[in-house]
Amino acid sequence: MNPAGPSTTLSPQEVRVVLLVDDEPQALKWFSRLYSDEFVVLTAGGADEALAVLRERGHEVAVLLTDYRMPQQDGVLLLSTVSREYEHVSRLLMSAYADKDVAMAAVNQGHVEQILEKPLDETVTRQALRDARAACHRRLRDQALLRRRDENLRETLGFLAHEVRTPLATVSGYLHAMRERQQAPACGSTELACLTQRRPGEFQAMLDAALRRTDYAQSLVTSFVRTARDAYHADEAASQLASDLVKSVRDGYPFDGAEAGWLSCDLAQDFVLPGQRDLLYLVLCTLVKNALLALHAAPPPQPAIRIGLDVEAGAPVIRVGDNGPGIAPEVLERLTREPVTTRAEQGGHGMGLVFCRRVMQSLGGDIEVQSPPGGGASICLYFKFREEEKTT
Repeated sequence: MNPAGPSTTLSPQEVRVVLLVDDEPQALKWFSRLYSDEFVVLTAGGADEALAVLRERGHEVAVLLTDYRMPQQDGVLLLSTVSREYEHVSRLLMSAYADKDVAMAAVNQGHVEQILEKPLDETVTRQALRDARAACHRRLRDQALLRRRDENLRETLGFLAHEVRTPLATVSGYLHAMRERQQAPACGSTELACLTQRRPGEFQAMLDAALRRTDYAQSLVTSFVRTARDAYHADEAASQLASDLVKSVRDGYPFDGAEAGWLSCDLAQDFVLPGQRDLLYLVLCTLVKNALLALHAAPPPQPAIRIGLDVEAGAPVIRVGDNGPGIAPEVLERLTREPVTTRAEQGGHGMGLVFCRRVMQSLGGDIEVQSPPGGGASICLYFKFREEEKTT
């Protein structure tokens, strides 16, 4: 699309200019005077002048209406150029009856969306301009939606790549440790592998942990693939219960040792998720991981993570809390707004909560981080309330 195309600073409703192209000055004056009560009208005396207007103000133009017969180039050639360089602009052609065959060919080639026969009928023309403006606004909304989906997918892919590297690095570390401890069999057999354990059951624990992390990494990749597949479908994907999401994280997260026993879930206030379940799986896994890191950094006597479903002021909420050391005030005020990490030396990038907030905002909700004095942290995921989605 031409750089002078629709600006991201304008909403569809602000793209409302009708540009008339005609080589008859009197026709330009008449059109502007007649239709400026409802539309913002710009005029041009030919194709070159029209393209100059578009280069300067193309982001404001919703409809281009041009005469077919003009001295510089015919209107069909002009509209063909506009269809390539200003995709959002609706293209209408005025033609006399004698030009009808040429005009119909232009319609078939996709350069023209509607033909208005000269002389123009005011009622028909007004409705055609309204319909064309509405079509432009629909295209702009669709283009903005596609751009947002592209941005979300790119951001999710980057976040996923970091999240998957962590469990895979652990698996790689276990495999390297096992290889380093392999010894030649004392009996000289080539069918037996001898491994040196530092404590009984060590290799079994390594294999179990490696399998858990492999399954977790696979679940993250599967979630992303589903998200990428669904991103360009209509926003009517089957919604799922919040309780199912929490259970999938509880059952699929690669907890080590006693960690799984730290987690408790209160699913009584269930509700239906507003779509994008797979992105929310990534969000919830991120919050559980952060809680585990906090608990390991300063373990309380009885570590605890709690995931609860609630409805607060009419808005469904998923709340993830822990009884760890809490979050320093200077860090708390920056979280979710910018990348902040206290684990840079371990590969932390600080994008976790920023990613979580963007996912929630894309669903019409938000995220709030709380850490009261005395320790502990609570992250609340607020969803846009829809009465028909409430299941309680």
